[in-house]
Amino acid sequence: MTIPTTFPLTWCRDQFPGLRRTVAKHPVAFFDGPGGSQVPQRVIDAVGHYMAHTNANRGGQYPTAVESDQLLESAHATVAALLGTPHPESIVFGANMTTLTFALSRALSRTWQPGDEILVTRLDHDANVTPWVLAARDAGATVRYVEFHRADCTLDLDDFRSKLSAKTRLVAVGCASNIVGTVNPVQEICREAQAAGAQVFLDAVHYAPHSLPDVTEWNCDWLACSAYKFFGPHVGVLYGRPERLKSLSPYKLRPVTESLPGRWMTGTQNFEGIAGAKAAVDYLADLGRQVVTASATNASHATAPAVATLRATLQRGYHAIGDYERQLAELLLSGLSQIPGLKILGLTDLGRLQERTPTVSFVHDRLSAIQIAETLGRSGLFVGHGNFYALQLTEFFGLEPQGVVRVGLMHYNTVEEVARLLESLKKLVSFADA
Repeated sequence: MTIPTTFPLTWCRDQFPGLRRTVAKHPVAFFDGPGGSQVPQRVIDAVGHYMAHTNANRGGQYPTAVESDQLLESAHATVAALLGTPHPESIVFGANMTTLTFALSRALSRTWQPGDEILVTRLDHDANVTPWVLAARDAGATVRYVEFHRADCTLDLDDFRSKLSAKTRLVAVGCASNIVGTVNPVQEICREAQAAGAQVFLDAVHYAPHSLPDVTEWNCDWLACSAYKFFGPHVGVLYGRPERLKSLSPYKLRPVTESLPGRWMTGTQNFEGIAGAKAAVDYLADLGRQVVTASATNASHATAPAVATLRATLQRGYHAIGDYERQLAELLLSGLSQIPGLKILGLTDLGRLQERTPTVSFVHDRLSAIQIAETLGRSGLFVGHGNFYALQLTEFFGLEPQGVVRVGLMHYNTVEEVARLLESLKKLVSFADA
């Protein structure tokens, strides 16, 4: 398998200092991206630069405070471009996606009452389930669970439609499963849910490293993600339609500012982390610019097209990421399917790679998930094991408490790393069979 000539793999890998790590003289191959990606040097520099040169609280009339405010306002605009909204004031930063979701669920549940219904799915991370379950309990509302198809771990849209009704106040669904990689048809779900009078909350944590979110096209009411999954530091991001953010009353200290997004950002924020989140988006945009350059270089008479906006460069970069990651996923899925005793959960049809992220989970009929992860880790192959908070799915398949082995590919992974992983798995299984 060859790398697309327009994908700047060498440039990408050079940005990430963590990729130079070795274990027992083996170069490390990071397949743990779904739990937290590696970060580019510019993100590390942005965090350090803020702490060293711009460390101040909001609203001061002195240079560090003014510079800090300017940087933070720029960060809101930059992340707004990532999520596809022209409204920087609709971007709320917080500790992480889970904390932001709990805060929103608490505020939103004050508009619910007994008889109302909330839809969650059995394909989601628990951060997009339990906050709504607890909020519904407090409001006396009913929670209904949307099922998934056992054969390929895709959401059962017929079941969703059967449970959606005029009683539904909120539909909470993930853009992509963090354990089996399934990409959900969220635009269709938003359209049908809102036609029934419900709001829609999307969890884009696992989606954002692989595909570009688009809150405007999807027309969702809410969306949350985490910067540390898309090559940034530990910062959470919440998008809300401006009218939604204004209409709800968040739990907040006095005095309460009425301006957005301030009324939703409790306490002093992680300013250095927000600076790093901006740098992560800047990296992704730069990747898009590298693709433009490579395309022009490889064409005999082409010139690099004008890229007018940050969003446009992000679209180009993510398009290249998707094409490259699907090639890696095809190699991984093909190889895993040939290993005796190994069962992949989720989509394995190579003709449907557009419907999944390159995150692949599997179990073996003799080796436990932790045995496989430990053995691979000793040779510098970093994979995850467990349930990854996707409890509805692992419980459904009877995989608790061991869980699964999860291989999460990122655009900084290589064909050689995937081949090395497959060869190590084959040897590990052959030893188990001996």
